Amino acid sequence: MRRWIWMAATFLGGMALLGADLPEIKARGTLRHLGVPYANFVSGAGDGMEVELTQLFARKLGLRYEYVTTDWGTVVPDLIGHRLKARGAEVELLDEVPVKGDLVANGFTVLPWRQKVVTFSRPTFPSQIWLIARADSEVRPIKPTGSIEKDIEKTRALMKDRSVLSLEKTCLDPGLYKLSDAGAKVIAFQGRLNEVAPALLKGEADLTILDVPDALIALEKWRGKLKILGPITDKQEMGAGFPKDSPQLLEAYNAFVVQVQHDGTYLRLVKKYYPTASRFFPDFFKGMK
Repeated sequence: MRRWIWMAATFLGGMALLGADLPEIKARGTLRHLGVPYANFVSGAGDGMEVELTQLFARKLGLRYEYVTTDWGTVVPDLIGHRLKARGAEVELLDEVPVKGDLVANGFTVLPWRQKVVTFSRPTFPSQIWLIARADSEVRPIKPTGSIEKDIEKTRALMKDRSVLSLEKTCLDPGLYKLSDAGAKVIAFQGRLNEVAPALLKGEADLTILDVPDALIALEKWRGKLKILGPITDKQEMGAGFPKDSPQLLEAYNAFVVQVQHDGTYLRLVKKYYPTASRFFPDFFKGMK
């Protein structure tokens, strides 16, 4: 009996370090959704756009839904089973850690370093990095030129000799956009993504960078107190993240996304959680019901 218990514990311990594809997940009966409470994708209170989408996906597969909370520093390790070190577009895999979830869905931006260790689904939301200031700031928004490259150049020039809030290990990591090269005085914010805009309002920096989902919420929540200065990046995309050894689960999710983007379910959720998104990115939502 002791030997059997030891063998079972060893087997289960080894399985904890491994991911699973669709057949193993169906045998388990539960889909584990890794999420970081962020913007209106994952509220932390049991709802959010990505929470509802993933619940619908689990139901379509005939699986129980389980939400597994994580944070930006551990979300990828919790998915792939390896700690890692990311710097700019480069990433180094370190020691093994237990796998805690089957997919990441929380407004997960497609970034070069993430693509090296994670497979992304079809796009589930549009994004971009914007430079934001308080409404009373002397810094004025750029005048669009019709060229995204020129607009980015003009926006980056606004950062020279000004303090700019950023957040490492997220889509606001200053290394991704070489903020220092633009002459910015980079301040590494120590809080969470949804606390960046309030920190700017409190005067902790002259400017901040924000991605579109967080910016839309901040502009609505603190109406008249913030302004968009211009783009720091070209348009970006968000999607669900999967381990590279889960192709069947990825294929099933992509088919699900196509379905909900054509039957009205997806746009209903967008209007519920991001009612102004289609105004800023009409091309992304074109053709959806």
